Amino acid sequence: MTDKIIKGSGGAPPTPPTPYRAPDTLNSRQFATIQDLISEGEIEGFATASKEGRTKGTTAYNNAALKDIFLNETPILKATANSASPADADFNFQSVGFTPRFGTANQTSIPGIVSSESTTAVGVTVSSSSAVTRQITNTNVDAIKVTITFPQLQEAKENGDLVGSSVSLKIQVQYNSGGYSDVISDTITGRTADAYQKEYRVNVTGAFPVDIRVVRVTADSTSSNLINAFTWTSFGEIIDDAQTYPNSAYTSLRIDSEQFSSIPKRAFRIRGVKVRIPGAGASGSGTPSIDNTTGRIVYPANYIFNGTMQASQWCSCPSMILLDLLTTERYGFGTHITDANLDLFSFVAASKYANELVSDGQGGQEARFSCNVNIQSSKEAFDLIKDLATVMRCIAIWSAGSITITQDRPTDSSYLFSLANVTSEGFNYTGSSLKQRHSVVSVSYFNMDSREMDFEIVEDTALQSKIGIVKKDVKAFACTSRGQAQRLGKAIIFSENQESEVVNFSTSMDAGAIVRPGSVITVNDPVRGGARRSGRVAAATTTQITVDDKQGLDTFSGSNQKISVIMPDGSVETKSITGISGLVITLSSALSATPNVNTIWLLESDTLVGQTFRVISVEEQDEINYSISAITYVAGKYANIEQGISLPSRNISLLNEPKSPPSNLSASERTVVINALAITKLILTWVGVTGVNQYLVQYRFNNTNWVSEIVFRTDFELVNTEAGVYEFKVFSYNAALKLSATSSDLTFNAQGKTTPPSNVENLTMEPVTNKLVRLRWNRSTDADVIHGGRVYVRHSNLTDGSGTFQNAVDLITALAGNTTDAVVPALEGEYILKFQDDGGRFSLGETSIIMDLPDLIDAQRVLSQREDLLSTPFSGTKSNTTFSNTASALQLTNPASNATGTYEFASVFDLGGVFSLNLKRTIRSVGFNIGSDIETLIPAGSFWDDYATDNNFDGAAADEANTQIQVATSEAASGSFGDFNNFANGTFKGRRFKFKLILETTNVSQNMNVQQAGFLAEFESRTEQSYQTGGSTSILPQASGTSSSGKTVTFGNPFFVGTSSTQGGANAYLPSVGITIQNAQGGDFFTVTNVSGTGFTVTIKNKDTSGNETFVNRSFTFSAVGYGKGG
Repeated sequence: MTDKIIKGSGGAPPTPPTPYRAPDTLNSRQFATIQDLISEGEIEGFATASKEGRTKGTTAYNNAALKDIFLNETPILKATANSASPADADFNFQSVGFTPRFGTANQTSIPGIVSSESTTAVGVTVSSSSAVTRQITNTNVDAIKVTITFPQLQEAKENGDLVGSSVSLKIQVQYNSGGYSDVISDTITGRTADAYQKEYRVNVTGAFPVDIRVVRVTADSTSSNLINAFTWTSFGEIIDDAQTYPNSAYTSLRIDSEQFSSIPKRAFRIRGVKVRIPGAGASGSGTPSIDNTTGRIVYPANYIFNGTMQASQWCSCPSMILLDLLTTERYGFGTHITDANLDLFSFVAASKYANELVSDGQGGQEARFSCNVNIQSSKEAFDLIKDLATVMRCIAIWSAGSITITQDRPTDSSYLFSLANVTSEGFNYTGSSLKQRHSVVSVSYFNMDSREMDFEIVEDTALQSKIGIVKKDVKAFACTSRGQAQRLGKAIIFSENQESEVVNFSTSMDAGAIVRPGSVITVNDPVRGGARRSGRVAAATTTQITVDDKQGLDTFSGSNQKISVIMPDGSVETKSITGISGLVITLSSALSATPNVNTIWLLESDTLVGQTFRVISVEEQDEINYSISAITYVAGKYANIEQGISLPSRNISLLNEPKSPPSNLSASERTVVINALAITKLILTWVGVTGVNQYLVQYRFNNTNWVSEIVFRTDFELVNTEAGVYEFKVFSYNAALKLSATSSDLTFNAQGKTTPPSNVENLTMEPVTNKLVRLRWNRSTDADVIHGGRVYVRHSNLTDGSGTFQNAVDLITALAGNTTDAVVPALEGEYILKFQDDGGRFSLGETSIIMDLPDLIDAQRVLSQREDLLSTPFSGTKSNTTFSNTASALQLTNPASNATGTYEFASVFDLGGVFSLNLKRTIRSVGFNIGSDIETLIPAGSFWDDYATDNNFDGAAADEANTQIQVATSEAASGSFGDFNNFANGTFKGRRFKFKLILETTNVSQNMNVQQAGFLAEFESRTEQSYQTGGSTSILPQASGTSSSGKTVTFGNPFFVGTSSTQGGANAYLPSVGITIQNAQGGDFFTVTNVSGTGFTVTIKNKDTSGNETFVNRSFTFSAVGYGKGG
């Protein structure tokens, strides 16, 4: 065997490593400085900084203030940050400069705000051996801006790597030849392959002339591989804004363009204008202070105001804010009103009541009324005073030569009225209609946490059972408290339903001159009360009252007997009674003074009390009489509103004789919706009995036990009624709550909710794609279908019309009862629909439609644009073209001088997003020989094609003139377009499209008539079953979850839904969404909402046999059919 030697070649040489290129890290940045006027001054400052007790002018204060400055709804500094030493991660925006001014009269200007700037070019390269110097002699200059430029900054290594480098420099200043000193030392580090500029501001602090010098510290490069030279490009002479804007609170913000593409929206959370508050009280009763957390004025116990006010400070008291507005000259009414024109004591009384602590409804306490408002525009004086007064339930009135405010607060009666001191017409009573009352009040207020309007819903469920859900929308002026908004809603409901009666009467001058709007009065009307309990004093001492008439005294009874008397000073005093003998009434203790003869007295006991009213107007009728209007006053309403305490009973009448039962008893049945559930109720009505305002209704169902209820109207309602026999008895109560001897009776056969729902009406079908159709029908007219019911969609393969609901099968999951359409598979056969109410009862009849797979529409035309059909034909931009009115066509202006012309369409077609769509051109252009007078050969309104075949004229063919239509596209919302390109028909992708005509002739003796020009835009229909998840898309089933807000689904690719410029307008082509529940159970139903071009929201609920609905977690897939594919 022969030995063989095997040799290798040694392999290929190794591949050298790829050279490294460092990233370009140096980028020039721009900054913007924004000044915002935020309030009249002087203000307290920024809310967080004030709450934290920070000192103005310190870094900690400014940091805390950044928590209250919002750029595009986001705070600059997180609320959890340590204001004294925040971390970089605590800033939502970096490098934001902030300087505040609080609106003092002697505040300084904010430095660094440029008023004017003059730039001088330098353009000199700075070397390490040769610094560059320039001199400034303009003594008005406040600062110098130095701009340097690095054409490049990078170094090429021997191994091919390209990396950055560092250059150090200094800026030095010399004042009045006094020697240079360093003011800026900086090192620029990084890499840039193109020009990089940086600016430095040097504040001028010395005498002129000023020499400024730029020094290169780093040695100059001696290698072509290292490029690090820089030039001093220019310097700017800056004169700052010296305005101080006294008495105006404003801020300066400096922001970086890297973080904002445009000037951001700004919002500031501040504590506003400082106002005066009451000063030290009389007799050492203390001095009010401010709660630094809430702005509430804290009054010492037993505080007595003596007319002295403190220095201005911030508070949220509406009374003191109103006082400030009335007396301040700069922004209020101070040029017309001074303290001498005001009843300061009424303002302080209102303030004390407003600042009392009450429950905030959330387990804590807050001031009863707070005022937090930003008044940004001028307003009618009366309207603004009224708005501020209503915050604390006040009205402002002119009384006795001064402005006073009267407040709706617990008040003792200040005057007495009876037939003894009113005119012969007596008392006239009016009440509000039930239609004017509300059982639900929605109060809007500004939520300081979300910084937007919020809504507090206040409901009276007992009242809802009487009048149903009747909603009233109210805007709470200057309110930022949910608890205050809630109390306002309760007060409105209470007043509408408990204080709705108005009494009107006329009285003499002695009473009319004393009583003022807001006063509480007591009325004894024997016509209403059934007994005389008031009159005039015939004689009096401090312990005995002799009355004018014995009438009514002999029947006066009951415990807690009292007498009230109008005193000589116009006030009312009340004393307990120890005995009555004839006309003499003996008091338990002495009055403060002897009452005048002919003054008014009034008796009360537990058996009968006077009715209280609050005066709403006093009007002088003539020189003797005054007209007074007053509304019912319920003393217990304040405790009821704020603490939920039940109202005490007051008996104001002795009209206790038995009454007859009501007449004309009748009943009706109605289906209503309460809390989104359809229920039936019986409404029982009758004709009321004069003098009766209370009835006893007894009823029973199918011979069960009798149930009794008391009502205060001439109607009664039973909710959640069932089918069967109801028996009713209605008795009348008299004023003493004694029943009538007999009742009015009625038997009523109720149907309940046993009546099947009505049939589906107006069922139609329309194709969506070649696999899906959309069924549409009228919304059910039955409340128990709309709320809690279903729409069943079944399918039968029979196409001869013999299909029935019974022999068909469910095609899709039963739909919610308020549904009016559904996208279903396109199947041969009969679609059969029925409504089902929330009790499981189906429509008696079935509604169907038979399908024989119609031709489906595969595309949607969204715009047809014709320039020749514009109101002014061809009104776009023309170049060397003109519109001939004679030929009704676009032509070259003069082919002999310009053989080519253009016309740009009048408008740009904007889809609102990037989509692919089909474009089809429309163009009709006819050449003609110049001089053939073609305009006269073709009559107006006719087309070339109509005449060219009629042998109407002879001549050489004009075939050397031509017209092209071009399109240019852009995927951006604004800015430039791509190049124009010729097109006929095709698919194009973009957001914006613009079109142009090119008219050209190669024979100057020929021109053309462009009679028609335009385009058609169409979208192909498509089906989307994928959705966005975790940065990718998926078609797998997803879980609905149990959140009441539903599951939000984002399409894998968005649909085109229309814009304002397309046919049908915005949202004209919303996609149709079909849902398939993968793990559906009995009672499951779904609701699809918020459908848009990008997605939708779905909620899945289950309704059990009792009609209870709960959110359930189900797996589901979807199929959305629409137009266009975005992205």
